[in-house]
Amino acid sequence: MNKKFLILIIIIAIIIIAAGIFYIIKNHETSIYTPISIETTAKSTEGLTIVPTMQDAITANSAWCGTFQLVWNDLKNELVKQDIIFTPQEQMATNLNKEEFKASMISDEYFYKKYGVMTPALKTEIEQGIKDKFNQTSDILDSFDWSNADPNTYFFYTMLYKKFEFLQPFDILKKGKFGSYSNVEYFGIDKNTKDVIGDQIHVLYYSSQDDFAITIDTKTNDEVIFCKGPTGNTFKEIYDNMNDKASKYTGSTSFANIDEFKAPYLTFNELRDYTELEKKWFTTADGTPAYIEKALQTIKFSLDEKGGEIKSEAGIEATLKGVAMPETPRYFYVDNTFAIFLREKGQSLPYFAGKIDDITKFQ
Repeated sequence: MNKKFLILIIIIAIIIIAAGIFYIIKNHETSIYTPISIETTAKSTEGLTIVPTMQDAITANSAWCGTFQLVWNDLKNELVKQDIIFTPQEQMATNLNKEEFKASMISDEYFYKKYGVMTPALKTEIEQGIKDKFNQTSDILDSFDWSNADPNTYFFYTMLYKKFEFLQPFDILKKGKFGSYSNVEYFGIDKNTKDVIGDQIHVLYYSSQDDFAITIDTKTNDEVIFCKGPTGNTFKEIYDNMNDKASKYTGSTSFANIDEFKAPYLTFNELRDYTELEKKWFTTADGTPAYIEKALQTIKFSLDEKGGEIKSEAGIEATLKGVAMPETPRYFYVDNTFAIFLREKGQSLPYFAGKIDDITKFQ
């Protein structure tokens, strides 16, 4: 065999082997890194389940705020003039049509509502309105297409903003467990806490360390309610079951000096796009076809030893077409699955609800 020809064959073989090795390495990298990237993306979308009403089914980690109900009420009463019925009907629409939460259930100073024909001028008016009332900016208005809105398109908007402080700041406690989770940050009352701090806590009922409910007073007209061991498939069921237990409770409703309390720090910021309600036709009272183009809601919530803050927005773009002292200590440790409600004193329903199971989603 010619020596030059042999050298050429060897060179070609080396190139083929090198290409094969590169292909194997490249595919090995893809097999390692691609699933991690996909998993990371999936994790970034995980969080709370935001529900539109207290009657909707909830998951282990859920939240509700009345803002979406308020924009739905305005859409229904001011534009549609009747119940909003899709074909087939959505259960959340049926629940929303009941209007179980109304604007009268929260003080006017804590919410801003506006609706009208969808124009850039309306957007400017809303932005100025929430700045003047709350010194806040919107997290959702830019998600709607204001410049290309149809002349028959209407926009419904609500913001709820409220800060509250406990009568007395709680102590910062050492980190502990929450269910199976470790290193969780807590505030509350232990044996070293001043007695006066416990005076702001009132016991609704106490069956055991894993089954109790308490309220905490604030400097504003609010009560923070902790319910450990909540039972029910909706916030309404949990709330009603809690009140039923409270009505039957015959024990001490005072927080005793030997009692202890702890609750985890909480913070979350969630956006819900109600795609179930979008692009589906319904008719107004006069028979005009209509549909919801976009429906969004946000809930921001935080809670610490001093108090808390809640900011929630909702917007709907809709288009018309055609024309006694206990002998032993009680431990009110909110250190496993619990529900939390915010309610104005004297009102029958809360304006915020949350159910917490996986504390890592909040810390």
